[in-house]
Amino acid sequence: MTRHVRQRMNAAALCAAFLGLAACAASPIPNEKIAVAKAQVQRAEQAGAQELAPVELASARDKLQRAEKAAADHDAQPATMLAEQANVDAQLAEATAQENRSHKAATELDASLQALREESMRGTQSQSVAQ
Repeated sequence: MTRHVRQRMNAAALCAAFLGLAACAASPIPNEKIAVAKAQVQRAEQAGAQELAPVELASARDKLQRAEKAAADHDAQPATMLAEQANVDAQLAEATAQENRSHKAATELDASLQALREESMRGTQSQSVAQ
């Protein structure tokens, strides 16, 4: 090979390597987004989503698992998308669990207030009869 041909081949190889590195830099594996989604799933679990929002939590876990697999397969775009969806699903699971817990507490408070009203009415009626 002539020197000129070797220089062109080296330049082409260098260009190909540069383009390959640029492609990797343009679509990095979304480890940060997966970590955020994992943390959000844990918060949802701590908020009681397992019991109070099982469907939403299961969806978040499924998408997180699929995001991790896509990242392991170096499939950045689906991994990013799935991690973001898992994060949103986990946020929904946490909010749903909190809403269900609040609703339950409100219902219990209403029942307690109703019992107090009834007791108060009985006490008032007893005093009226005694007089």
